[in-house]
Amino acid sequence: MELASADATYLLTLLALSVFLLLFHIGLQGMFATKELGSAWNAGPRDEGRVPKGVLAGRAARASANFRETYPAFVGLLLGLSFTGDTSGLGLLGATVWLVARIIYIPLYLAGIPYIRSLVWLISVLGLLLMMFALFA
Repeated sequence: MELASADATYLLTLLALSVFLLLFHIGLQGMFATKELGSAWNAGPRDEGRVPKGVLAGRAARASANFRETYPAFVGLLLGLSFTGDTSGLGLLGATVWLVARIIYIPLYLAGIPYIRSLVWLISVLGLLLMMFALFA
């Protein structure tokens, strides 16, 4: 199966960017936790069960967990689109919408902005639904 089309290249670029976003979430969460609990905690085995209590550390952890809830669906749908060769563009649009919404979601969550943050999350889910629809179209 040849994945040399422009659509497949764009989808694979989105996949790579999504991995970068995952790593950004992990780094952001770790940075706030380390700032609060110290580098010895971060480097250690964390057996004592201490968890960060700060607002930003908590928000970063929750934003990361929220990201990881939909990330497997995104990856699965993206790979499905790559294999089927989505020619409608709807899948490409959905994948882009999901990624952009997930990027916008981070500062909204860290700032504690309600409603708009939830709307952005719903837009990311709409992106997943567009991808799913493209698989069946």
